[in-house]
Amino acid sequence: MKADAGLSLEFTLHGADFELAGAASSKIKRILQQVGVKSDVIRRIAISSYEAEMNVIIHAYHGEMRVSIYPNRTEITIEDEGPGIPDIKLAMQEGYSTASDHIRELGFGAGMGLPNIARCCDAFEITSEVGKGTRIYMMILH
Repeated sequence: MKADAGLSLEFTLHGADFELAGAASSKIKRILQQVGVKSDVIRRIAISSYEAEMNVIIHAYHGEMRVSIYPNRTEITIEDEGPGIPDIKLAMQEGYSTASDHIRELGFGAGMGLPNIARCCDAFEITSEVGKGTRIYMMILH
Protein backbone atom coordinates (compact mmCIF):
# COMPACT_ATOMS: atom_id res chain seq x y z
CA MET A 1 0.00 0.00 0.00
CA LYS A 2 1.08 3.59 -0.58
CA ALA A 3 1.72 5.65 2.55
CA ASP A 4 -1.55 7.57 2.29
CA ALA A 5 -3.64 4.88 0.59
CA GLY A 6 -6.15 3.06 2.71
CA LEU A 7 -8.40 0.06 2.44
CA SER A 8 -11.98 0.85 3.41
CA LEU A 9 -14.57 -1.54 4.81
CA GLU A 10 -18.12 -0.96 5.99
CA PHE A 11 -20.38 -3.18 8.03
CA THR A 12 -24.01 -2.83 9.02
CA LEU A 13 -24.73 -4.12 12.52
CA HIS A 14 -28.13 -5.09 13.88
CA GLY A 15 -29.04 -4.97 17.53
CA ALA A 16 -29.75 -8.36 19.15
CA ASP A 17 -28.35 -10.24 16.11
CA PHE A 18 -26.20 -12.66 18.08
CA GLU A 19 -25.89 -15.08 15.14
CA LEU A 20 -23.69 -12.60 13.25
CA ALA A 21 -22.09 -11.07 16.35
CA GLY A 22 -18.35 -10.91 15.82
CA ALA A 23 -18.51 -11.43 12.04
CA ALA A 24 -17.32 -7.90 11.22
CA SER A 25 -14.43 -8.12 13.68
CA SER A 26 -13.41 -11.51 12.29
CA LYS A 27 -13.36 -10.15 8.74
CA ILE A 28 -11.25 -7.17 9.82
CA LYS A 29 -8.80 -9.56 11.50
CA ARG A 30 -8.49 -11.74 8.37
CA ILE A 31 -7.83 -8.72 6.15
CA LEU A 32 -5.19 -7.36 8.53
CA GLN A 33 -3.46 -10.75 8.42
CA GLN A 34 -3.58 -10.74 4.61
CA VAL A 35 -1.97 -7.29 4.37
CA GLY A 36 0.80 -8.29 6.78
CA VAL A 37 0.02 -6.30 9.92
CA LYS A 38 1.96 -7.59 12.95
CA SER A 39 0.09 -10.06 15.15
CA ASP A 40 0.30 -7.99 18.34
CA VAL A 41 -1.32 -5.06 16.52
CA ILE A 42 -3.97 -7.33 14.99
CA ARG A 43 -4.81 -8.57 18.48
CA ARG A 44 -5.42 -5.00 19.73
CA ILE A 45 -7.57 -4.17 16.70
CA ALA A 46 -9.51 -7.44 16.99
CA ILE A 47 -10.27 -6.85 20.68
CA SER A 48 -11.34 -3.23 20.23
CA SER A 49 -13.43 -3.86 17.12
CA TYR A 50 -15.12 -6.90 18.70
CA GLU A 51 -15.98 -5.03 21.89
CA ALA A 52 -17.39 -2.09 19.92
CA GLU A 53 -19.33 -4.43 17.62
CA MET A 54 -20.81 -6.24 20.63
CA ASN A 55 -21.85 -2.95 22.22
CA VAL A 56 -24.04 -2.31 19.17
CA ILE A 57 -25.44 -5.86 19.20
CA ILE A 58 -26.19 -5.69 22.94
CA HIS A 59 -27.33 -2.11 23.42
CA ALA A 60 -28.39 -0.49 20.13
CA TYR A 61 -31.07 -0.96 17.49
CA HIS A 62 -28.52 -0.91 14.66
CA GLY A 63 -25.24 0.66 13.69
CA GLU A 64 -22.54 1.14 11.09
CA MET A 65 -18.88 0.23 11.44
CA ARG A 66 -16.44 1.92 9.07
CA VAL A 67 -12.85 0.74 8.94
CA SER A 68 -9.90 2.37 7.19
CA ILE A 69 -6.68 0.39 7.08
CA TYR A 70 -3.56 2.42 6.25
CA PRO A 71 0.04 1.20 6.18
CA ASN A 72 0.76 2.84 9.56
CA ARG A 73 -2.62 2.69 11.33
CA THR A 74 -6.19 1.40 11.40
CA GLU A 75 -9.09 3.74 12.09
CA ILE A 76 -12.52 2.43 13.09
CA THR A 77 -15.66 4.46 13.57
CA ILE A 78 -18.87 2.96 14.90
CA GLU A 79 -22.08 4.94 14.99
CA ASP A 80 -25.26 3.46 16.35
CA GLU A 81 -28.85 4.38 16.87
CA GLY A 82 -29.88 3.35 20.32
CA PRO A 83 -30.56 4.55 23.83
CA GLY A 84 -27.25 6.39 24.14
CA ILE A 85 -25.07 6.58 27.23
CA PRO A 86 -26.20 9.06 29.90
CA ASP A 87 -22.90 9.05 31.83
CA ILE A 88 -19.85 8.17 29.72
CA LYS A 89 -17.45 8.53 32.66
CA LEU A 90 -19.46 5.93 34.60
CA ALA A 91 -19.72 3.65 31.53
CA MET A 92 -15.92 3.73 31.21
CA GLN A 93 -15.47 2.18 34.67
CA GLU A 94 -14.55 -1.50 34.63
CA GLY A 95 -17.48 -3.65 35.76
CA TYR A 96 -20.17 -1.06 35.14
CA SER A 97 -22.88 -2.38 32.82
CA THR A 98 -26.46 -1.66 31.88
CA ALA A 99 -26.86 -5.05 30.17
CA SER A 100 -30.03 -6.93 31.01
CA ASP A 101 -30.08 -10.19 32.94
CA HIS A 102 -30.85 -11.98 29.65
CA ILE A 103 -27.67 -10.58 28.05
CA ARG A 104 -25.61 -11.56 31.11
CA GLU A 105 -27.02 -15.09 30.93
CA LEU A 106 -25.65 -15.23 27.37
CA GLY A 107 -22.20 -14.44 28.76
CA PHE A 108 -22.01 -10.78 27.77
CA GLY A 109 -22.41 -7.49 29.57
CA ALA A 110 -19.61 -7.77 32.11
CA GLY A 111 -18.89 -4.08 31.85
CA MET A 112 -15.43 -4.48 30.31
CA GLY A 113 -16.19 -3.44 26.71
CA LEU A 114 -15.46 0.29 26.75
CA PRO A 115 -12.44 -0.01 29.10
CA ASN A 116 -11.00 -2.77 26.88
CA ILE A 117 -11.49 -0.63 23.77
CA ALA A 118 -9.77 2.36 25.36
CA ARG A 119 -6.88 0.19 26.59
CA CYS A 120 -6.24 -1.27 23.12
CA CYS A 121 -6.31 2.01 21.16
CA ASP A 122 -3.76 4.73 20.57
CA ALA A 123 -6.64 7.19 20.14
CA PHE A 124 -10.17 6.74 21.45
CA GLU A 125 -13.13 9.11 21.42
CA ILE A 126 -16.69 8.46 22.46
CA THR A 127 -19.69 10.73 22.21
CA SER A 128 -23.27 9.87 22.97
CA GLU A 129 -26.67 11.47 23.07
CA VAL A 130 -29.40 9.92 25.19
CA GLY A 131 -32.26 8.72 23.02
CA LYS A 132 -30.20 9.04 19.81
CA GLY A 133 -27.10 6.88 19.92
CA THR A 134 -23.37 6.61 20.38
CA ARG A 135 -20.30 7.26 18.22
CA ILE A 136 -16.93 5.68 18.91
CA TYR A 137 -13.71 6.52 17.07
CA MET A 138 -10.67 4.29 17.49
CA MET A 139 -7.19 4.52 15.99
CA ILE A 140 -4.50 1.90 16.42
CA LEU A 141 -0.97 2.52 15.15
CA HIS A 142 0.79 -0.31 13.30
